Amino acid sequence: MKPDIVRRYRHNPILTKAEIPYPVETVHNAAVVKHENEYIMLFRSHLRTGRSIIGLARSPDGFHFTADPQPFLIPDRDSPFAAYEEFGVEDPRVTRLEGEYIITYSAYSRNGVRIALAKTKDFSQVERVSLITQADYRNVVIFPGKFDGLYARLDRPHSEIAPWSIWISYSPDLCYWGQSQLIMRPEPYHWDEMKIGPGAPPIKTDQGWLSIYHGVFRTMDGSVYRWGLLFMTSRTRQRSSVWATRGFCNRKILGK
Repeated sequence: MKPDIVRRYRHNPILTKAEIPYPVETVHNAAVVKHENEYIMLFRSHLRTGRSIIGLARSPDGFHFTADPQPFLIPDRDSPFAAYEEFGVEDPRVTRLEGEYIITYSAYSRNGVRIALAKTKDFSQVERVSLITQADYRNVVIFPGKFDGLYARLDRPHSEIAPWSIWISYSPDLCYWGQSQLIMRPEPYHWDEMKIGPGAPPIKTDQGWLSIYHGVFRTMDGSVYRWGLLFMTSRTRQRSSVWATRGFCNRKILGK
């Protein structure tokens, strides 16, 4: 038998709702980044009302986390964000870029789910920058670098037409995005055949970009989420050529 590529930490879970110093019903869908001498975790929590907020926890070693006394991000009360965050802020992703930390998160409202972008230098203050998609989008991750002077992102439009596929887009300023291109679809009769979406920000390697993505398989007992690896290379952005290679092994990388 082949050894596991990834092993679960035997002392999981590393953070539970009982360890949050304010009332929450869940702790899940976290993003982690290293800032100076500590690890920062941004996590999603449900309130008893069903609305979501984003909390922050800190760790010296990446295993033992302590939550801050107050939430990191709650639904905004000011325009233009208030109208699109009334039902909650969800599912953060964090990228270190140009000396700052760029945070994307889902802004959930009666108008659907849009992606908002915020930034911080030290996780003590956060500044909302822009709503960077229309409804209905999820799973936006920003590349930690530029391509021909443009920022890049992966995202997943919430659509049954593609369906639920991973796209790449470019921007001169992190606010206005275009030149979008579909790079990978769910694979029929595969463990991710229902839908896929970007996970953590892509990791640069000598051969290209390595990205963790999640895939969903529908069963009679509900949907099963697993994650896999996506490898991307490109020749020139101007040619709009991006090659995405899935790891077609006969087992998922990590799942139930």
